[in-house]
Amino acid sequence: MIDPKPKRSDEPIWWSLFGAGGTWFAMFTPITVLILGILVPLGIIDPSALSYDRVMMFAEHWLGKLLIIATLALPMWHAMHRIHHGLHDLKLHIGLAGKVVCYAIAFTVSVVAALLVLMV
Repeated sequence: MIDPKPKRSDEPIWWSLFGAGGTWFAMFTPITVLILGILVPLGIIDPSALSYDRVMMFAEHWLGKLLIIATLALPMWHAMHRIHHGLHDLKLHIGLAGKVVCYAIAFTVSVVAALLVLMV
């Protein structure tokens, strides 16, 4: 028999942030490592392309701010969701307290990142 009034779950919110963070990390982190860790040190990309003035110009633009915030916040949501469920998989059932702590850390990092980026 189908329950006419099923209990609402907050999992879709956390899973969407988990998915967005994982996707963001998978798409942008390899590019960042390639550019900053390989191409610039090898001299393939001119280091002056990443001068302080150019990076600040990027960080002061609204799209740059959005990209920086997403790069800091979304992978944190992904990581904290993974930690929360990983603890459960390890049979460390910490219940609601663990959920609150994990997502509070992700929220705090997101807010601090947004505040610091928006102050530029």
